[in-house]
Amino acid sequence: MNEIVGSHDLLLVTLDTLRHDVAVELAAEGRLPNLARHLPDGRWEERHAPGSFTYASHQAIFAGFLPTPAAPGPHPRLFAASFAGSESTADGTFVYDTPDLVSGLAGAGYRTVCVGGVGFFNRRGPLGSVLPGLFHEAHWEPEFGVTSPHSFENQVTRAEEIVRELPARQKLFLFVNVSALHQPNWFHLPGATRDAGDSRATHAAALEYVDRHIGRLFAAASSRRPCFAIVCSDHGTAYGDDGYTGHRLGHPSVWTVPYAHFFLDPAEAAR
Repeated sequence: MNEIVGSHDLLLVTLDTLRHDVAVELAAEGRLPNLARHLPDGRWEERHAPGSFTYASHQAIFAGFLPTPAAPGPHPRLFAASFAGSESTADGTFVYDTPDLVSGLAGAGYRTVCVGGVGFFNRRGPLGSVLPGLFHEAHWEPEFGVTSPHSFENQVTRAEEIVRELPARQKLFLFVNVSALHQPNWFHLPGATRDAGDSRATHAAALEYVDRHIGRLFAAASSRRPCFAIVCSDHGTAYGDDGYTGHRLGHPSVWTVPYAHFFLDPAEAAR
């Protein structure tokens, strides 16, 4: 990461509440063409979430604790605050002398921008202002939130505007919290109804919806220089698994998440 930070723009996308099993299933069935072509070998990596709900998980992610590989460690981290005795800080880790990655990247010359999705990014009160308050600028509209059937399209449009307005020499760390997969998501599946509610099938349909538009986000993020992208879930969610529904609970459907990181090529974005 020490060779990437400073030479690349950076994109972090959290697909809020995305289950690992659903992500893997859809990729294997060819239902995520835009995401799958960027995944290493076309596959998601299985990881463990650093928290069981959005606020806790993002606090950890912004401290440098991305989802952990689902195998015995320790696993070297991409980013880490300077911390004596850290067993996951390695030679290639980008280490910063601030309490969080966002301010660490700001200190390295990045413009840090948040495009929020779920309520913890809505800046409508003290709690909803903590996470977006880490960034130089933060964007949230009701049309980006969980109740909008067009939330991700609207978020991508805002991201495109942000990139266009930046000076060419200004490096960018762009964070997008995708709300489309979070409950309610029933409206993403044709024929589903509000009364029937959300299900694993509507969750999958929401991921297909995101995939239809994520190519625009990748193109914008890599339109100025090479971009290093991280796409992952912050936690999963249960749909009746062993009697559990929702998240902020200790079930494998919540703790097991998909993860990928990869490079985006400016030449591809120009096509």
